[in-house]
Amino acid sequence: MAFTNDRFKACMLLSAVGDALGYKNGDWEFCHSGRAIHDELRELGGLENIDIKGWIVSDDTVLHLATAEALVSSWATRDELFNKVASMYRESMQDMAGRAPGNTTMTNCAKLRPGRPGGFVVPFNSHGGGCGAAMRSMCIGLLYNSPEKLDDLIAVSIESGRMTHNHPTGYLGSLASALLTSFAVQGKPVREWGAALVATLPRALSYIKETGRDVKENEENWSYFTNSWTGYLRTRGILHGNSDPLFPDEYSINDRDAFYKSLSYRRGWAGASGHDAPMIAYDALLGAGASWEELCSRAMFHGGDSDSTGVIAGAWWGVLYGMEGVPKKNYEKLEYKKRIEKAAADLFAKAKKLS
Repeated sequence: MAFTNDRFKACMLLSAVGDALGYKNGDWEFCHSGRAIHDELRELGGLENIDIKGWIVSDDTVLHLATAEALVSSWATRDELFNKVASMYRESMQDMAGRAPGNTTMTNCAKLRPGRPGGFVVPFNSHGGGCGAAMRSMCIGLLYNSPEKLDDLIAVSIESGRMTHNHPTGYLGSLASALLTSFAVQGKPVREWGAALVATLPRALSYIKETGRDVKENEENWSYFTNSWTGYLRTRGILHGNSDPLFPDEYSINDRDAFYKSLSYRRGWAGASGHDAPMIAYDALLGAGASWEELCSRAMFHGGDSDSTGVIAGAWWGVLYGMEGVPKKNYEKLEYKKRIEKAAADLFAKAKKLS
């Protein structure tokens, strides 16, 4: 059901909408109070009255588009693809005015030398656990959407991720965003996604060992991502994916801010790391169901890195539910709308050939 051109388009469009809403030209991404954001939203007339015109996308969507356009370009081998991705990431740095790109992303994009031997490889970074890789890889799950393509999904999400975030907490966020997108396309029940992600991590580590790059450093820093996700799934009662998630009876805006912060690295900025950006997006999706408004309330309008959680959650919701129930004002005048729709159509066509 989700493997349709319309659902691919909804995935890419609502990902960008989630980014623009969560970012609000920088005002809401850097507001650390979900309550303050909701108060301002009410003053603006509520979500249904938000006209997206003038709400630019952040670095998240620019880089997600870069990933997508590299995927649908002409290439024959993985190395050719990785060089295309690296080239697109470098080029994207010219389109970052007002979009608040992260320092890790900018620093490592400057190190990429696509076309040269090993030109898409950057050094291991002990501080590379941010969400900059997680926010741009959902399209990888659109292309490699079947279980038979899991090895490709793992390789491409990890390698594209560690071009800027060469640390397991960073690039495993890329794997999570891509993998859970593929689950959405497959129609896997949402409550099973987290458990299936954790079950995939040993296969990801095998890939790291097979490539033979920074193996020791990766092994030493591997457990944080797994332990964080395991702890979260246990809290929600879905460690094995065979029961419905458990949410508190009272789960207010302030409660969510506190819970999201508890998931973050050293109780810092919720959603700013590779493990918790997709985790918060997943939590929002589990709680929102088919309600776009509730998804935005939970994933885009909180006191953390709200554009990064929004860009991921919007993508997954789009695959599952399409555009139904989304106010036209939220997306009709979206920045880069035509380019996003073309990327989605090209991804669908290429995915269909692979299936």
